[in-house]
Amino acid sequence: MAHKKKHRTLDTEQVNMGFQIAPMIDVVFVIMLFFMVMAGAVKVERELKTQLPGLGTPALADENTPPDEILVTVEETGIVTLNEEEFDTPTDKALPNFTATLLRLKQEADHRNAKVMVTIQAEEQARYERVIDVLNSMAKAKIANVTFTVGGDDF
Repeated sequence: MAHKKKHRTLDTEQVNMGFQIAPMIDVVFVIMLFFMVMAGAVKVERELKTQLPGLGTPALADENTPPDEILVTVEETGIVTLNEEEFDTPTDKALPNFTATLLRLKQEADHRNAKVMVTIQAEEQARYERVIDVLNSMAKAKIANVTFTVGGDDF
């Protein structure tokens, strides 16, 4: 006795699978993974408040006078630049030209009753001793508003 099986063919127009949630969850997880990975690449900028040694307190700046912003770069080779202008030799610890320029900038800012803000950008492999030489020059010029960045990121 042969059994005959009835095969039913499904009409694709009549079959409605409904809303599929699994692919939507996959997309949400992929997007969430992307943002989690990218959050690790964001650098957090922190302010490091330091008081450089010097005499007295700096004069209070006028509220309307914008501060003078200076970028000092300390390279791995020991070269010190101020706003992209190279000063002194990499082996000169006293940095006389750099110090004289800082003194002149500080005096000019004091005459205008403005603050001087310095950002020291040191390369990752720069010697700490060279950064201390730069800080000593700033102490001689009585510049107190100093922030630090490390690495070669452009501003």
